[in-house]
Amino acid sequence: MSSALAVSLRPCTTLLSCRSLARCPRISFVRRHYSDDKAASPEAADQEPRKDKDATDPPSPDSSPDTPLLKAQAEAADLLGRLRYLQADFLNLQRNSAREREKTRDFAITNFASDLLETVDVLSMALKSVPESALSSPAAAAPPPGSNEPAPESRPASSLPPSPPGKTADEYLRELYTGVEMTQRQLLQTLFKYHVKPFDPTGDQFDPNRHEALYQAPIPGETPGTVIDCQKSGYTIRDRLLRAAKVGVAQETQS
Repeated sequence: MSSALAVSLRPCTTLLSCRSLARCPRISFVRRHYSDDKAASPEAADQEPRKDKDATDPPSPDSSPDTPLLKAQAEAADLLGRLRYLQADFLNLQRNSAREREKTRDFAITNFASDLLETVDVLSMALKSVPESALSSPAAAAPPPGSNEPAPESRPASSLPPSPPGKTADEYLRELYTGVEMTQRQLLQTLFKYHVKPFDPTGDQFDPNRHEALYQAPIPGETPGTVIDCQKSGYTIRDRLLRAAKVGVAQETQS
């Protein structure tokens, strides 16, 4: 009985083992299919974009190897800007210093020139005191009528300076006038070298910044406030007023 049962079960076991062996490769193939194709799984699909995203992100400034170079470039640009500002300030300082030196040189003789103007005024008055008729008239040196002063020829010889023969008194007067005029001209030329120039405002409108009124007089036909007489000429040194002109001004006439 038992032997007959074993004989009947042997084909079943053999069939079962054959079917199992036939199924095993198929199952393993399916497992290998799912295990190898990772891109088909949702987890793999989620992981790969993250890797690409991480690969495209820029590196942080702290971790970048070019950070020291960028810092050095920024520092160099800052130093270059400071250097340019300092250079501009230095050039401005040089120009201002040169301008101040020029002004100091130009106006250093202001006081000295002002003192010399008094000498020019004395020479001008000496020239104005001699009329043109006296320079051309042979009787210029003759004493006026009724004067007790003796003529130069009647003075004692000890009181007269030696003079060449044949020279008259009017010739002496003309020579003296010429000498004073040359002295005044030479002095004015010297002042002109230092940019000291005279000006005569006769006929101009009165300007209190450049003129000093000594008197006022009603002059018919003259516009009130017009300079009618210049007693002393004014002077300028470059673009500054050295001395105001002393003038007379026309006054409004009373009708």
